[in-house]
Amino acid sequence: MTGGSYAAEPQGSYAAGGAYAGTDSRPDVENQSVGELLGRVTTDLSTLMRQEVELAKVELKEEATKAGKASGMLAGAGAVGYLVLVFLALALMFALDAVMPMGWAALITAVVLGIIAGVLFAMGKKRMQQVNPKPEQTVETLKEDVQWAKNRSS
Repeated sequence: MTGGSYAAEPQGSYAAGGAYAGTDSRPDVENQSVGELLGRVTTDLSTLMRQEVELAKVELKEEATKAGKASGMLAGAGAVGYLVLVFLALALMFALDAVMPMGWAALITAVVLGIIAGVLFAMGKKRMQQVNPKPEQTVETLKEDVQWAKNRSS
């Protein structure tokens, strides 16, 4: 398994008869009632489901954090692009107005600032593409759990 505290085997110890103590050996089921066996299976499945839900929560939280940071970068790119457009455009236009008509000065200013905003947008988009909304580790452990259950039943 790939998880830190996640275990492939149900945690706990079936000390009755000493047959199962967290190892891969099968528990002694000959002297147990069907009710006891079903209770054990229910407990194991409940533990397994709680662990899977917890793993999914952790993975989704990590991905949500990445998405939040990338969204912040995109929002920052928009805000900075707007502020740059307002303040530097005026300064650059007035500086260029000394050597050319105001219309050309405004156009050159807009192109330069558009390039800056485009670079910021591309960086934010690249970060956003790195976000994976699918909980990969949870999917993998669920597949392993199914395989484990198949092996245990045979």
